[in-house]
Amino acid sequence: MTGAQVLVVEDAAEYAQLITAALRQDGHTVSGATTIEAARTRLRSTTPDVVVLDLTLPDGDGLDLCQEIRADSDAYVLMLTGRDDEVDKLVGFRLGADDYMTKPFSPRELAARVRALLSRARPSGGGVDEATRELGPIRIDLSARTIQVGDREPELTKIEFDLLDALTKRPGSVLTRAQLLDSVWGENYIGDDHVVDVHIANLRKKIDDGNPSHIRTVRGVGYAANI
Repeated sequence: MTGAQVLVVEDAAEYAQLITAALRQDGHTVSGATTIEAARTRLRSTTPDVVVLDLTLPDGDGLDLCQEIRADSDAYVLMLTGRDDEVDKLVGFRLGADDYMTKPFSPRELAARVRALLSRARPSGGGVDEATRELGPIRIDLSARTIQVGDREPELTKIEFDLLDALTKRPGSVLTRAQLLDSVWGENYIGDDHVVDVHIANLRKKIDDGNPSHIRTVRGVGYAANI
């Protein structure tokens, strides 16, 4: 893995220095912003691979910026914040965050989580010649990374698309949360498997038109694409 472009959005100087040092030591090019408006300016002029995002910023809530990033960019978003309430974490994932860490944090763990994000292959696809895949009314364009559900074209986040890709490669087969974590987040992912449930719930809201769901829950095991 070669070094990536990382934007650190953090207003506390001591944390910004820790984050920057850890990521530069790992070979990444790091730029910084201390406010949401400064981050927007950076995002207009550069295309970072990863955004490390604090939630409590002087001019607003980082959750709002995450939603903007997700609408306009393919950058991975790692939220790094002192807000350790589970509600904040769940909202962050629902808005498209790829990972979530709380302060105080280990710089080594932060670097490892960024490596894990970057190790996830962005392009998806089942076989060498496979360009599209169908699951009932869902048509998946693997090269464009878009889907069509009937006459709708829901917009999926990277994680949601990768989950759908993983499940529809083996329709009907049950994939455990651990298998989905390895496939979508990478085998180096550090965190609990609850993140899978949150993103599956978000995916279902976008692709399901009614019952039954296109994604079946197998209690105590994992998930499967309904065939």
